[in-house]
Amino acid sequence: MTDTRFHGIYPSTVLPMGRDYAPDWDAYAVHTAHCVMRPGIRGVLINGHAGENYVISRAEKRRAVEVTRATVDASRLVVAGVNAESSLEAAEEAMEALAAGADAIMVFLPNAFALAHTTAMAMLHHRAIAAAVPGTPLFLFQAHHAAGRMGFTPETVAELLTIPEVVGIKEGGWEVDGYDALRRQVKALRPDVAVCASGDEHLLACMVHGSDGSLVSLADLMPDEIAALDAAVRAGDLPAARALHEKLEPLAEAIYGAPPGGRATARLKWCLREIGIIPDATVRLPQPPVDAADAAALRAALKASGL
Repeated sequence: MTDTRFHGIYPSTVLPMGRDYAPDWDAYAVHTAHCVMRPGIRGVLINGHAGENYVISRAEKRRAVEVTRATVDASRLVVAGVNAESSLEAAEEAMEALAAGADAIMVFLPNAFALAHTTAMAMLHHRAIAAAVPGTPLFLFQAHHAAGRMGFTPETVAELLTIPEVVGIKEGGWEVDGYDALRRQVKALRPDVAVCASGDEHLLACMVHGSDGSLVSLADLMPDEIAALDAAVRAGDLPAARALHEKLEPLAEAIYGAPPGGRATARLKWCLREIGIIPDATVRLPQPPVDAADAAALRAALKASGL
């Protein structure tokens, strides 16, 4: 009940691509090393939403795990996302990720769950994956509050926590009160499970409520600041935490908060190219690239956040 192996900060990486939409694996390795091989970083979440897991192939996901494992040292945990409409395919993705070197699996729900989602469906999906990789640590993903019916109800959370392989939850609900309600429920039922704040614009608020870490793509750009924010809150140094929040917030709002929604990956890639970490900001279709107005706002936010 006191296992903290999976607590900490994990950047959620993007997958750089060339103009032909093919992954640039050399750029991916550089990007991964840049944000992960730093003090205060526990590991990395790959093949998440920031990594465009809904439009890349199983072979590309497997290769991402291989390149990540070859890039980061053994002290960093590799959490690989699996995202498929079929539970059977998701289970196969999990097996391939584990064979390629992943330490843990994060289960993303099928997009169809946004239309219809029951506790029985969620249990079947997660149990199919757990059975395919027995004994492998699993992270749950709590979906955005605006993602239809995809988010877990308290009843579903309680059932999912009966799966012994569950070690953590990336709370992506993007609503502070909902985050705290889930945190309280999990700590009452399974205090060993890491509840990780993942709303990039309100990390400070969630961390003050209580957090075991964070799996966030803003750490692709500002890993040191997010690790320092986490440490400051844990130390009870709220002035330092608030100062770090003021530095993080302009970029967080420009990437995640500015309409239209769902543009975070394109914006992240644009920023990473702008500061010289990756050579190209291409996102795979049907996502459009960053337009001129967005670019101007992002450039101003990079300056405001000190980048």
